[in-house]
Amino acid sequence: MTTTIRTDFDLDQSFTDASVELLEHHGTRLVRVSPRHGGDHRAWFTANAAALRSAMYRHAAVMVKGSGLAEQAELAQIAEEVGGRTLEYNERSTPRSRVTGKVYTSTEYPADQSIPQHNESAYSNNWPHNVFFFCALAAATGGETPVADSAAVLERLPADLVARFEDKGILYTRTYRTGMGLSWQEGFQTDDKAQVESYCAAQGIETAWDGDLLRTRQRRPATAVHPVTGRKVWFNQAHLFHVGALPEAVREGLLEICGEDGLPRNAYLGDGTPITQDELAAIQGVYAETTLAEPWDTGDVLMIDNILTSHGRRPFTGERKVLVAMTRREA
Repeated sequence: MTTTIRTDFDLDQSFTDASVELLEHHGTRLVRVSPRHGGDHRAWFTANAAALRSAMYRHAAVMVKGSGLAEQAELAQIAEEVGGRTLEYNERSTPRSRVTGKVYTSTEYPADQSIPQHNESAYSNNWPHNVFFFCALAAATGGETPVADSAAVLERLPADLVARFEDKGILYTRTYRTGMGLSWQEGFQTDDKAQVESYCAAQGIETAWDGDLLRTRQRRPATAVHPVTGRKVWFNQAHLFHVGALPEAVREGLLEICGEDGLPRNAYLGDGTPITQDELAAIQGVYAETTLAEPWDTGDVLMIDNILTSHGRRPFTGERKVLVAMTRREA
């Protein structure tokens, strides 16, 4: 992967007490900031909060090297200072653990697996505006959190594919059962079926119960327009939910056990039309082309605008601890 590194670029607002570089790869940009905070990292983040927000709007992803963060609770405090109100992780699609307050572990998948690029909770009406990652412990090898510019992805996808997805939207189907994927109790963070029904009705999610098994269907757009920048972006998780994205042996095993209507997750076009393997391959190929992965060092913070930028995870060896806080702007 060839990444261009520039120091001669303009920012809407300048950083104080920091050196700044811009990394570029096939339309994806990441601003790499190295603070000179002299040990007072909280004062540095306060002084540079506006510059960090501006850099995310203009370049979508920002990595602060050697942030100085040490306590887990500090991640939420800095996230709120830069990005707005921190959020609970509800309507879950992947396993996470609460660390403290509204700070969570990153998705808990086996170390030898990749997590595909995705905009956080794009299948939901309640997606965060920003996602903040803190590397409390870097892996021995690998474990990067790659990013890809969602507008660059949209621009590189075939026009007929985009038109079809925009016209029909995405239908996400899920089956919540104990022991395979997430249970509905974990997904919705409650043991009360009535609360699940109330939430789903308010969010336009269709529900069907079979004893303690829950099936849901929800239709969401394929693209979005950023409310601040006006940029139009590819914003969905069709390629992540789609059963065709799974390894062949896993896919065949799940279909044999569950049947298509009982899969833990799947995706169709909004009218129920299947998404073809060619369409899935085209989306995956564009993500592979536009992805930029900057290595983690312990203590780094990565900030992304969740509409403008997707993220994923590379396989790793050794121990790795990356924490996450999500925020939403009030206006």
